[in-house]
Amino acid sequence: MAAKKAFALRLDEEMMKALEKWAADEFRSTNGQLEWIIRESLKKASRLPKNLP
Repeated sequence: MAAKKAFALRLDEEMMKALEKWAADEFRSTNGQLEWIIRESLKKASRLPKNLP
């Protein structure tokens, strides 16, 4: 697995609540949900690096 880089992310409280609920609904952690959202967006934009699954 590739190394992961940590960074701080500030979100509006309501946005964070919605994200946490979405993650729970899909049995993911909040962090895992964010990774999934970003990966899907990168795929859709054809910007996902070749070495990522």
